[in-house]
Amino acid sequence: MAEKTTQYYVPESSPWPLLSSVGLFLIAIGGGNFIQQSTGVGGNEGSMGGIVLTIGVLWIIACLFGWWRDTIKESIGGLHSDQLDRSYRQGMLWFIFSEVMFFGAFFGAMFYARWLIVPWLGGEGIGAMTHELLWPDFQAMWPVTTTPDGRTTQAMGAWGLPMINTAILITSSITLSIAHHALLAGDRSKTLIFQGATIILALIFTGVQGYEYVHAYRDLGLTLDAGIYGSLFFLMTGFHGIHVIIGSIFLIVTFFRVVKRHHLDGNNFAWEAAAWYWHFVDVVWLFLFITVYWL
Repeated sequence: MAEKTTQYYVPESSPWPLLSSVGLFLIAIGGGNFIQQSTGVGGNEGSMGGIVLTIGVLWIIACLFGWWRDTIKESIGGLHSDQLDRSYRQGMLWFIFSEVMFFGAFFGAMFYARWLIVPWLGGEGIGAMTHELLWPDFQAMWPVTTTPDGRTTQAMGAWGLPMINTAILITSSITLSIAHHALLAGDRSKTLIFQGATIILALIFTGVQGYEYVHAYRDLGLTLDAGIYGSLFFLMTGFHGIHVIIGSIFLIVTFFRVVKRHHLDGNNFAWEAAAWYWHFVDVVWLFLFITVYWL
């Protein structure tokens, strides 16, 4: 490990931001078409949404690999000064804040639908005429388990798979906190053991959520096109699942950096950033469990 510079390091021009933007564009286009193709909406039955989405995901993974490789080389080369470390920390905090706003919009949409739109369609207040003209058989209740076309679905209960996943994520936060304290104490073996346990729990969470989706589609009739409840359920839990996968990748990368002894000189920002992100993901899940599954 090279000695840390006292100069503020300004990296050279990088192609990764532009290339990553291309990957995100492919994910947005492919994901939108894939959802429409899956639900039969918009007449995109013959579209290549799934292929474009896959290409976009693989593109982003390649960009992350190249971008993180360059940043790791700068770090172990001693180019990251204390000032740059503070800049990284501020940037990560602002990024997490933007993620809070991102999920805040989803929670706002759910509360708006649940407390304003559903009662209105049920005939409360100024919605009486709308109720009589458009949906006279609609009953104002949450979750909405009857779609506009008359199809009946079942809500996902809180005390089965969701409760198991909640316990898994809470445990993962505990194991990661233990790993963090071990890292600060210079105990590399303990750090690897408990960070490895966190990664295993993260992968189990993803597997359980995948099984939950299969159960929702196969047994409950709860799909993406199952009305406002189905749409919000998959939107909120699905985006959280994506964040779990991203956090898992983050933890895996920092795990192997600990294996290579990159974080034993006090330069722990990358590891701590992964831990911040993971704890954020855990907190979001607690809100999801309470508002989407329980209440």
